[in-house]
Amino acid sequence: MNERIANELKEAMKSGDKFKLSVLRMLKSALQLEKINQREDLTDDKIMAVIKKQVKIRKDSMEEFKKYNKSEEVEKLEQEIAILNEYLPEEMSEEEINKVIDEVFDIIKPTSMKDMGKVMKELNTKITNADMSLVSKLVKERIN
Repeated sequence: MNERIANELKEAMKSGDKFKLSVLRMLKSALQLEKINQREDLTDDKIMAVIKKQVKIRKDSMEEFKKYNKSEEVEKLEQEIAILNEYLPEEMSEEEINKVIDEVFDIIKPTSMKDMGKVMKELNTKITNADMSLVSKLVKERIN
């Protein structure tokens, strides 16, 4: 994964794609920072976790920019997210997420919001490639 990012960084330099180059440089520095924090080389799973974190940061920023009608910034962030998503596996659909939630509800049988933590803990082990804020929202709707 690290090698792929480095190669695409070089390609962006050669092709003159300044936007993609800047996104990949930001990603590279985030990976480097995580490597320093972990004090070891990053595995592909850890690299994907860093990329997911970067996507989440941009999605959160996008929501803020939408509140203030900053459409240029929103577009820029959408493009950055699209570039970062190239390195992540395809996210689960809402239908697939609901199937997993059904399975977990059959096991845990939550009765109130007090059980939300147990449900989310179990879902975190079963769902790896989905927007967890969406998962949380779906669980809350079901419990209520």
